[in-house]
Amino acid sequence: MSTLSYDATGAARKALEQHLPALVEDRVATRIFAEDHTLWGPDAEAESAIRLGWVEAATVSRPLVDGILELRDALKAEGVTRIVLCGMGGSSLAPEVIAGTAGVELTVLDSTDPEQVGAALADRLAETAIVVSSKSGSTLETDSQRRIFEHAFTEAGLDAKSRIIVVTDPGSPLDKASRDAGYRAVFNADPNVGGRYSALTAFGLVPSGLAGVDIAALLDEAEEAAEILNEDAPENIGLVLGAALGGTNPLRNKIVIAEDGSGIVGFADWAEQLIAESTGKLGTGILPVVAGPNAPEVTSGAEDVLVVRLVSTNADVELGENEVAIAGGLASQMMVWEFATAVAGRLLGINPFDQPDVEAAKVAARGLLDAQPEPTPASFVDGAIEVRGGEWLGEAARAEATATAAVSELLAQLGGDGYLSVQAYFDRLAYAQLEGVRDELAAVSGRPVTFGWGPRFLHSTGQFHKGGPAIGVFLQVTAASAQDLAIPERPFTFGELIAAQAAGDAQVLSEHGRPVLRLHLTDRAAGVAQLQEIVSSLASKAASATES
Repeated sequence: MSTLSYDATGAARKALEQHLPALVEDRVATRIFAEDHTLWGPDAEAESAIRLGWVEAATVSRPLVDGILELRDALKAEGVTRIVLCGMGGSSLAPEVIAGTAGVELTVLDSTDPEQVGAALADRLAETAIVVSSKSGSTLETDSQRRIFEHAFTEAGLDAKSRIIVVTDPGSPLDKASRDAGYRAVFNADPNVGGRYSALTAFGLVPSGLAGVDIAALLDEAEEAAEILNEDAPENIGLVLGAALGGTNPLRNKIVIAEDGSGIVGFADWAEQLIAESTGKLGTGILPVVAGPNAPEVTSGAEDVLVVRLVSTNADVELGENEVAIAGGLASQMMVWEFATAVAGRLLGINPFDQPDVEAAKVAARGLLDAQPEPTPASFVDGAIEVRGGEWLGEAARAEATATAAVSELLAQLGGDGYLSVQAYFDRLAYAQLEGVRDELAAVSGRPVTFGWGPRFLHSTGQFHKGGPAIGVFLQVTAASAQDLAIPERPFTFGELIAAQAAGDAQVLSEHGRPVLRLHLTDRAAGVAQLQEIVSSLASKAASATES
């Protein structure tokens, strides 16, 4: 195991001094590992009692390893060398990090965008097996992905049942249906582990192991980390990180997680869900902001921002004010951040194991799919962008009728403690360059900016947006598709599904009083280029104003 280490300055250091003695005296570390469900208060006891299995995930998951490796070898012998993971949120983020860090290929399909789904279907189907991963066994996106792959396998003359592997909780609807259908394998995960804490359970191990990761070594490292965390001592790195995340005073509730040489690919995206979904509720919480080490938020000096740098074990890092640096191997870091998030929940006075506001957007999307309403008319059209804004969009912006004016008006809604959330509902692989607008928007607004691809962020930061502090403004970007895909035995297509998911989330956010600007790209390539140009123009003007 690579050595775990940390450093902290400013408000983070003060939080450690304030909270570590009590955390140690209250035996929080050993009580977490004893699965003491009373740590988060009476209101959280029922949920906590069935959500603490992650502390022993490395041990409980060990018996899965041989079966995963045997299946991997059998698939390879049959010429199956490509694994596609159909999953969302906690079912997809951890395997993506694990495979990416190990340098093995794993196609993660966590989208309902018809073009992204179509690209996954078109790539080496004859060499492909899919892992259908859903804790509840009723995830709509995952079910839709399974249906279209099963149909494609059959149409190609392949034995579909031999190409489908399922990961789900025991007794879920998917568990029974998959066994009845005779799919290649069904792996059950520990039901006492929530999705975002499931990295080292079957949800993280099955797709990663089938793709070629040394999952036994991963569990070895996690077991060593658990021994370090299971100690009531001020040096316990999990207590330290938890105190820094949830214990600053006043609370620095924007946590900028900056990859700064850790060697762990995409870790901040995984931690983003863990923190946002665990803490964003009851009007409080911590908003993780995934950014680079030189992002505007890192150097802003904002009083509500804490920077956490992910660094390599041997790095000599010079921290700025109000920063934390943390180093360690992948499995170690996963254990540390899960533990720290639970500790932060105790300090914040919330239940870190529920997600009461996630279901709202799903219900709204379902209602729109069932009703099939006509799209809301655009406020105006500018080039390849249809603009839709709520009552907050003023007459001046409507009269100017440009997307630039609309974006500027949205940014004007930001308060001094606010944040901007950019949400792009289309192919995150083909249009990854759009993420570049994040830094520019942070520079323009002077406030933290998150960037999420829909619908996957709905299973992640979506909880914070609705349940956390009402301080966010939202830039939603949707896109027309050159071709749609039917979902077998469903009355709606992938294009209709992702449109309903975007509209449903916008509806719920608006009902919560959040300003939402919807930009619909009528042509993807042209629309992305236009939006990039708009943001760059705003950034240039902001820079010029600062210089003068």
